[in-house]
Amino acid sequence: MYTSAALRYIPNLLTVGRILVTPLLLVLLSVQSQAGQMSAVFLFVLASLSDYYDGVLARRFGVRSRLGQYLDPLADKVLILGTFIALALEAPDLVPWWAVVAIALRDVVVTIFRSWAEATGQMLPTYRMAKGKTMLQILFLFAILVLRAATHTSPPLQEAARWILYESQLPGLALIGVVGFTLATGALYAVAPVKEQMDSE
Repeated sequence: MYTSAALRYIPNLLTVGRILVTPLLLVLLSVQSQAGQMSAVFLFVLASLSDYYDGVLARRFGVRSRLGQYLDPLADKVLILGTFIALALEAPDLVPWWAVVAIALRDVVVTIFRSWAEATGQMLPTYRMAKGKTMLQILFLFAILVLRAATHTSPPLQEAARWILYESQLPGLALIGVVGFTLATGALYAVAPVKEQMDSE
C-alpha cells in the first residue's frame, strides 16, 4: 500500500524534474564543445521522454490532479520555448527571433482563450493536432541539437552537419513548417469557444 501511494507521485515528480533540468540544458547549449553539445542533447532527450512517461504513468496509476494538469503544459513550455530562445541567442541564423515570438504568442493566445473558456464554464478540448504540435517542435529541436553537436566531431560527419545547418535550406524550411503548424493549432483553440457559443444559441 505504501509503495502504491508513493508511486502516485512519480508523474508530477517527472514533470517537475523536466522544469528543473531545463536551465542546465540551456547552459550546456552555450558550451561550444562536443561534450557540452552532446550533454545538451542527452538532457533534451531525457526531458522529452519525461513528457511522455509522466502522462503514461498518470494514466497507469489513475492520477489526475489540478496540479498535474497545470504543471505538465507549463513544463512543456519551459522546455520547448526555453530551448528555442537559447538557440535564437546562440544561432539566430538557424532559429530567428520571429519564429520564437510567433511560437510564444501562440501559447499566450491559447492560454488566454483557455482561461476565458474556463471562466465562462466552458471546456476547451485537447486537439490531437496540439499534441502533434508538441511532438513536431521536439523533433525539430532534437534534429538541430544533434546537428550542432555533430559540428564538433570529425570529418566527414562534421562537414555534413555544417552543410545541412548552414548551406542547405532544410533547417529554414523545417522551421517554417513547425511555426505554421504551431499557429494552425492555435487557431483551433481560438475558434473553439466561439463555435461552442454559436452552437448553443
